Amino acid sequence: MKTSLSQRLHFSILAFAMCAPVWGQSYPSKPINMLIPLQAGSSVDAILRTVASKMSENMGQQIVVENQAGAAGLIGTERLAKAAPDGYTIAGLNDGVLTMLPHMRPNLPFDPLTSFDPVSLVAEISWVLIAGPNYEAKSVADLVRLAKARPGQIDYSSGGNGSPQHVAMEVFTAATSTHLTHIPYRGATQSAMDVMSGQIPVSMSGLSIVISHIKAGKLRALAVANPTRSPLFPDVPTIAEAGVPGYEFSTWGAILAPKGTPKPIIDRLHAEVVKAVNDPTVRERLSNLGLVPRGSTPAELADAMRIGLDKMGKVIRSAGIKAD
Repeated sequence: MKTSLSQRLHFSILAFAMCAPVWGQSYPSKPINMLIPLQAGSSVDAILRTVASKMSENMGQQIVVENQAGAAGLIGTERLAKAAPDGYTIAGLNDGVLTMLPHMRPNLPFDPLTSFDPVSLVAEISWVLIAGPNYEAKSVADLVRLAKARPGQIDYSSGGNGSPQHVAMEVFTAATSTHLTHIPYRGATQSAMDVMSGQIPVSMSGLSIVISHIKAGKLRALAVANPTRSPLFPDVPTIAEAGVPGYEFSTWGAILAPKGTPKPIIDRLHAEVVKAVNDPTVRERLSNLGLVPRGSTPAELADAMRIGLDKMGKVIRSAGIKAD
């Protein structure tokens, strides 16, 4: 007996609906690849490796973390956008590539709001303005004074053009009416290491990258960029307290999947992220790195992306930031 097109469509939809719960129950049946489009040792890398390890333990399936740095996260993020939406390729991204880079590189090969399925916010990242231990600027006021006396002669490093470090420092120079010269690196870790070695005078860094070096006296924390002081360094002022009223900069790390990933798989991943983030050992480890554990619904992450894209667009346009 022949079936009509409408009947065949009905059967296909019914079969899809019947299989959907099974996907959620049987997933994952093999290792999951988690892309991190940033250098090993970055704040997002620290967040995601910690959480992925606990997720692997809980799910009974390995999550293979793969760093693919380059172009401030652009290369690895494009790879995620093109990956099969089957739950076996996911990514740990920061809001730099999702809410900042689009305003500086308008011809991106993906749309941050439509090319991915949000899974969960994982943690917020604390930021700190750092200087080499022997650099003559011992405070924010010192740095501003020197920068005004030597416009364009003081370098700062970042993880690359369009990276959060780049944006944070350009917002700082705009707020202080100073001009520092940007030296982009291929990753935030090397950027911070060259401040420690004295090759670069100053930089803005995720606290997790440099916390051990600050404690060891190999880097000086001039001020934290978040609106409140870090409980790990209660004697270090905020940049606003140090003489730049209104300055505030913080970011986050999140997990996303390619657009079209089945909802039961998104739901499973979301549940596992939240479970991992709420594990006491994971929370303690993240907190000790200057990170604020989160865990959110996919909808909350989608909202954070939309709000951040709008907010950072205004900040980047106001500060005149360009990805050279």
